[in-house]
Amino acid sequence: MKIKVNEKEVSVPSQTTLHQLKERFKPKADVIIYNGFPLTRDLPLKEGDEIVLIEKGRPPSLEEFESLLVARHTPGVHQKIRGSVVGIAGLGGLGSAVAIALARIGVGTLILVDFDLVEPSNLNRQQYFIDQVGMRKVEALRENLSRINPYVKVEIYPEKLDRSNVVGIFKKAVVVVEAFDRAEEKAMLMNVVSEKMPETYIVAASGVAGYGDNNDIRTTRFSSKIFIVGDQKTAAQPGVGLMAPRVGIAAHHQANLVLRILLGEEK
Repeated sequence: MKIKVNEKEVSVPSQTTLHQLKERFKPKADVIIYNGFPLTRDLPLKEGDEIVLIEKGRPPSLEEFESLLVARHTPGVHQKIRGSVVGIAGLGGLGSAVAIALARIGVGTLILVDFDLVEPSNLNRQQYFIDQVGMRKVEALRENLSRINPYVKVEIYPEKLDRSNVVGIFKKAVVVVEAFDRAEEKAMLMNVVSEKMPETYIVAASGVAGYGDNNDIRTTRFSSKIFIVGDQKTAAQPGVGLMAPRVGIAAHHQANLVLRILLGEEK
């Protein structure tokens, strides 16, 4: 029967067990991940199973690394998304967190757009480090993503988006994530994508400020291609700031929605 071991298809005799497989392919493995779940007990394998064997403390080869990175994924997810393209407009608290989540699941190409620099007040919620203050956000985030998953292709555009360049920058994207701060920028992006890229999905955000109830952050579908994440009322303003916990909840709503779209779950 055919199974996968560390992303490579192999043939093994029927009735082979998980522990027998480990002894054959990597007897020093400390971790056995069976169809996305770590197991210590033995069990018989079946056709199509996916097994990852990990030896703790030993740096993997580049050839092994990608399979180990996605070992805890639901089986079949990585194969479906590794060739996909996602655009992210704005790399603040939402956009930087969405990018990291998508890199960790192995989205093939990320198109990152932001004209701004990292500054100290960003660090309360955005995915940068103190030694990156003063860097362009697109360059700092590309650097951070490369440390997480070097297999993700990252295209960067250190420029301001407007009606004249949205299509040219995002033309390859299946999904565009709107992660702007200002309402007029949000409206511009959503209008241009809807009008000129009707087959492209938009995952936007509205109402993610403060420290309100976690469960008020919801995902609403406004049309076949447009989704908005947030409570749609709590905007940043004097006395109501943007902070990592609630912004992070919304960002991961956006990232999971992108994954669902790429997997065909939101048709």
